[in-house]
Amino acid sequence: MNQLKYLAAYPAAIQEKIQQLLDSNQLAGHILKKYPRPHDIKTDKALYDYVLDIKNDHLRKAEPISKVAFDSKIHVINHALGLHTTISRVQGSKLKSKHEIRIASMFKEVPIEFLKMIVVHELAHLKEKDHDKAFYKLCEYMEPQYHQLEFDLRLYLTQVDQYGKLF
Repeated sequence: MNQLKYLAAYPAAIQEKIQQLLDSNQLAGHILKKYPRPHDIKTDKALYDYVLDIKNDHLRKAEPISKVAFDSKIHVINHALGLHTTISRVQGSKLKSKHEIRIASMFKEVPIEFLKMIVVHELAHLKEKDHDKAFYKLCEYMEPQYHQLEFDLRLYLTQVDQYGKLF
């Protein structure tokens, strides 16, 4: 059995079922049936607008985001799908902080549901720094299917890792 690094925390029975789908080359079909098309957000400007819409719908009072971009330097191998960073700068006598969200470039070619899951995850870091109960509750508030989408994204990453891109 191949190592299923994106599914390592899941029970052995689930891993075995996924491995069977991989071995019989059926995982891609399973994913494509549920998520047939990639999204059309290809530019940093379009991504910024998309993130801002979600932020304004759910986190109006959170601090503003100064930059959102696809980043080719983020590697899924390093367990990062996206990054939320806070940059502090001195402007005159004041310390200003700016929030930036970067999404791995490979997510230009995924279904909108996967992109939304990653965006919701990074936006949740505006309010909750740690991956704790409050963090995941906020993620579910912004995207009720958050945990299912995270699992499906892990399936997608497993498929890509084994056979390459789907889209």
